[in-house]
Amino acid sequence: MRTRSLALTVLASAMLMTVLDGSIVTVAMPAIQADLGFSPAGLSWVVNAYLIAFGSLLLLAGRLGDLIGRRRMFLSGIAVFTGASLLAAAAASPAVLIAARFLQGAGSAMSSAVSLGILVTLFTEPRERARAIAVFSFTGAAGASVGQVLGGLLTDALSWNWIFLINLPIGAAAIALATRTLPADRGLGLRAGADALGAFLVTAGLMTGIYAVVRIEEYGAGSAHTLGLGALALALLAGFLVRQRTAATPLMPLRILRSRAVAGANLVQLLMVAALFAFQVLVALHLQKAQGYGATATGLAMLPAALAIGAVSLGAAARLIGRFGERAVLLTGLTLLIGVLGLLTRLPADASYAVDLLPAMLLAAGFGLALPALTALGMSGADEADAGLASGLFNTTQQIGMALGVAVLTTLAAARTETLDAAGRSAAEALTGGYRLAFGVGTGLLVTALVIAAAVLRTKRGERAESAESAESADPEVAMAA
Repeated sequence: MRTRSLALTVLASAMLMTVLDGSIVTVAMPAIQADLGFSPAGLSWVVNAYLIAFGSLLLLAGRLGDLIGRRRMFLSGIAVFTGASLLAAAAASPAVLIAARFLQGAGSAMSSAVSLGILVTLFTEPRERARAIAVFSFTGAAGASVGQVLGGLLTDALSWNWIFLINLPIGAAAIALATRTLPADRGLGLRAGADALGAFLVTAGLMTGIYAVVRIEEYGAGSAHTLGLGALALALLAGFLVRQRTAATPLMPLRILRSRAVAGANLVQLLMVAALFAFQVLVALHLQKAQGYGATATGLAMLPAALAIGAVSLGAAARLIGRFGERAVLLTGLTLLIGVLGLLTRLPADASYAVDLLPAMLLAAGFGLALPALTALGMSGADEADAGLASGLFNTTQQIGMALGVAVLTTLAAARTETLDAAGRSAAEALTGGYRLAFGVGTGLLVTALVIAAAVLRTKRGERAESAESAESADPEVAMAA
């Protein structure tokens, strides 16, 4: 039992490092630009290079984990990520830093793609699995908020280089513990699914699509650049699906999408993450641009959301899932999240943090209910042989949702702000009006996710009964891993 708890600690730490790296860099970007001489357009690639590599390689890494062994893939990913972090810290030019960020994204994809697959094979009893997923989900949800605070502190107190150097001891410790605690698995072998053409099509399609999305703000949603790349991405992904139907050893057997749980959970996650990651970005922008908060103060202002998510996911989610089932907990969580963005559609330009923002931060606790329940539903639809693939697919959906949500909602907010500014509104009123529109669209996405979840996802009676019986005895070792 102690070995499994240590293994969960390793998986959660890797998730923390991955998510942390996605947000910690945002507050350090002005310092990076000044030190390395980035152009304003080039600076965005400090984020985009990581996002493109991470999002486009997850599905491939998940399947390769099934083929060569998930433990081997996880260790390789942590090693690549840690080495790339050292390269990023030592970067003396924009080109080197961008290359390092791409490698970091690749390493993150390799480790993240198989993490859930390892977790669900370690914790097979429903109650234990629910608590383990709650720990894992909280780590990811809290990592983004912690990253903003930590990034500001490290950059202000030391230098931007330390936002990457902090990964070295975490990565080294994760590798040392993973070799001792993660179960060894040989995998199916490359002959069982080494579809090179399929790998090229899906990786190129995802990379092209994510690239098109992250450049929407620069080129516009209706531009020839965006539409052309979007069409190319769709063509590549369509070719991938055709290839999977005809290949002798498909990279992603399409049988996995026949599961209502897998297909439904991924669609719900796409909508939910699109709304909520944009919420995090837009609230941070509102606090800094409209309210005049600094980087560290912004991170601290958003900490109540992370604490609320943690309190619910670690303290209540598993017990509620055991008693009421994943579907009921998911629907409750989505309802609370609709309240988050619904409140923010009325955000005034001179908002009071305690009155206008803190209630929304506290309602974000719904994420601590929704994500563990959604993860359990999504992974329950895959058998053990496809666990790595299902994990990679779930993480891919998450990254695509993040990219789409931020690109589309920030673009809508910017367009609305320009309209209000041209109409003579003050800067604060114009900015806030743009954010309110984005929050309204995000609310619509969450309502759609709620409807799909209610119509498509179901908790199997046998699994619910088994979970309810095991709810009487919680596993203290899993809780300790938090």
